[in-house]
Amino acid sequence: MRLVSAIIATLILLILFTPTSLSTGQNAEEKITADSVLAELKTGNSHHVAHRYQHPHETLDRQRQLVSGQHPHAEVLSCSDSRVPPEIVFDQGLGDLFVIRVAGNVASDTEIGSLEYGAEHLHIPLIVVLGNQSCGAVTAAVQGGPPEGHLAALLDLIKPALEKTRGMSGDPVANAVRMNVEMVVKQLRSSTPMLSELVAHGKLRIVGAVYSIETGSVTWLPEVI
Repeated sequence: MRLVSAIIATLILLILFTPTSLSTGQNAEEKITADSVLAELKTGNSHHVAHRYQHPHETLDRQRQLVSGQHPHAEVLSCSDSRVPPEIVFDQGLGDLFVIRVAGNVASDTEIGSLEYGAEHLHIPLIVVLGNQSCGAVTAAVQGGPPEGHLAALLDLIKPALEKTRGMSGDPVANAVRMNVEMVVKQLRSSTPMLSELVAHGKLRIVGAVYSIETGSVTWLPEVI
């Protein structure tokens, strides 16, 4: 009986002290949904706006947990702008976000390939396309003129958003930033063969947002399917 009691006590201790973070294992991974992740990101952004960070998952223990693998719960396609680091904007930590950063948050085959990997192989249920106020790449596209070096290829991906917003009232850069996000979201949702199929089967949600450098707040765009 003493041996049985000792075994039971050991099992109880293992249950009580086993980490249960959403992003540390397959069992936990099954519990998360796009809705729950989006809610977490919104809460994290409220921490950023108020400058009251929780700084989750920044411990040595967390770092050691990630040695065996990663289970991020959101993908973020954001601009390379140094003022918009997604982990800080959403108050996230090590292993929480799968981030793809490129000037103008555009989606060429390279960026889409990275997003496909996260969605298909890491089973991430949410992609956020994050534009930002005063985006340098969008501003350059709006101002026009001959781009230098390889910048032309980047600006060519932004030009469709400029055409869509031409003649629209309001600030032309702000209009183009928002339209660019909307068009990239639409592009990703229809991207074959992988992302569109995951979206169609309810395994992936893709949303757009714009970050205010001035206030730190993220504005979430309406989801138009």
